[in-house]
Amino acid sequence: MTIAQSLIAFLAAAGLLTVTPGVDTAMILRSAAVEGRRPAAFATIGISLGCLIWGAAVSLGLGALLTASQVAYTALKWVGAGYLVYMGLRLMWRPRRQFVIVGDVATVGGAWTSLRRGLLTNLLNPKVGVFYVTFLPQFTPVGVNVGGYTFMLACIHVVLGSLWAVALIVATTPLRAWLAKPRAVEMMDRVTGGVFIAFGAGLALSRRS
Repeated sequence: MTIAQSLIAFLAAAGLLTVTPGVDTAMILRSAAVEGRRPAAFATIGISLGCLIWGAAVSLGLGALLTASQVAYTALKWVGAGYLVYMGLRLMWRPRRQFVIVGDVATVGGAWTSLRRGLLTNLLNPKVGVFYVTFLPQFTPVGVNVGGYTFMLACIHVVLGSLWAVALIVATTPLRAWLAKPRAVEMMDRVTGGVFIAFGAGLALSRRS
């Protein structure tokens, strides 16, 4: 896989996963609908900072680990593949029928409180680190610096997430109404599950040159 192929594949996969409703989507929609656009924008900044910190930590450790040990590389590959397939099967077999935006009462504290809330939501969530460890190696071409390249991919993911957050903030009302439809949430979960399974299989079949 060339660098160009890697970037195209990652943009497609990360883009789809970015628009799949999750905790970050819920927080941004809630902030925009209940507190206003400025707090929602600061919540987005906090979420992005949390992802960047996780991306840096994972990239540094991942690069050192994969460079040093073939055994570690193989073990991580199979653990990551199994994790992705498991999540994919669960999403396809048991998709959600409801996407709930928790909380309908505005909070006090303003924009900086929203930033801190967004930061801590991601920073204290180890699933973000696990996601980067299992997802990013699939898009790392042979011959590149693993740590640096995976951090670049994490940065691209943050950019995509920020662009999606802007769209959420601008279109709060129609998107919130769409996500309230059970069929919409179920469809997104099933599509995302298929993506996880496909990339999990790709990771399992990949070889280290």
